[in-house]
Amino acid sequence: MALHDVVILGSGPAGLTAALYTARANLAPVVVEGLLAGGQLMQTTEVENYPGFPEGIMGPELMEKFKKQAARFGTTFVPGDAITIDFSKRPFTITTEDETLTARAVIIATGASAKTLGLPGEKEYSGRGVSYCATCDGFFFREKEIVVVGGGDTAMEEANFLTRFGSRVTVVHRRHEFRASKIMAERLLANKKVRVLWDSVVTEVKGDGTRMDRVVVENLKNGDVREEPAAGFFVAIGHEPNTSLFKTILPLDAEGYIKLSGHSSHTNIEGLFAAGDVHDHVYRQAVTAAGAGCRAAIDCERWLAAESHR
Repeated sequence: MALHDVVILGSGPAGLTAALYTARANLAPVVVEGLLAGGQLMQTTEVENYPGFPEGIMGPELMEKFKKQAARFGTTFVPGDAITIDFSKRPFTITTEDETLTARAVIIATGASAKTLGLPGEKEYSGRGVSYCATCDGFFFREKEIVVVGGGDTAMEEANFLTRFGSRVTVVHRRHEFRASKIMAERLLANKKVRVLWDSVVTEVKGDGTRMDRVVVENLKNGDVREEPAAGFFVAIGHEPNTSLFKTILPLDAEGYIKLSGHSSHTNIEGLFAAGDVHDHVYRQAVTAAGAGCRAAIDCERWLAAESHR
């Protein structure tokens, strides 16, 4: 069985940037792509905030360019997910459905997944009006009606941000008070471009087959059902880091994100690094994930160089 210098788990912006940097350092990285190869951008339509693309670029096209660039310098790609891992001894072992890999170092870049509502029409119109990131997609809804679901700090922050663009932002919340911190809730309620539908839930997303144009809202107290016009529907109920594989191995914070050592990409295990949304619950942008992938690659390269001189 071949021993690899570095195996990278995940193929979003963090994983593929780490692959590019480690490949150019002649470390011949192997990328375990994951079931959603390319990460969250594969579910995004137009990306207008990634530097270098003044006209914008489709999410899947951007990730294909990432992959081609990493492959150009010698990255190998393994499809599917890591099923089991053993970081208790070196070399590390990663098993996929088809093969077992051993590595001197591993970079975890498995990302995070937006929590979804599972509504009829939600998946159909994802990227076509339905969004899970206001910072990413708010710009597309200038002077249009926007609906936001959620009652925590994330929802407050996203709804306030979206008032910069939308003609009106309607927040739908199943209770009669927000779970958000008092200051965040007060800031939202003071915003004149926001209205709140209390004690209500969205039950369906509707559209013309190409884009969504309305949502169905049900009042939980009186049973009233009505359709609300909406060019954009933002689900702001949080994200879940893809860390289930590491729960008993690595220190995670209360929300399940990997804790890192200081300002580096090092975990608490020598030779094991993390990059991107798997540890970052603050920024969650493609460009910050790519930067984290670069950082992890450089940390990994320097660690491997130091190891070889011991």
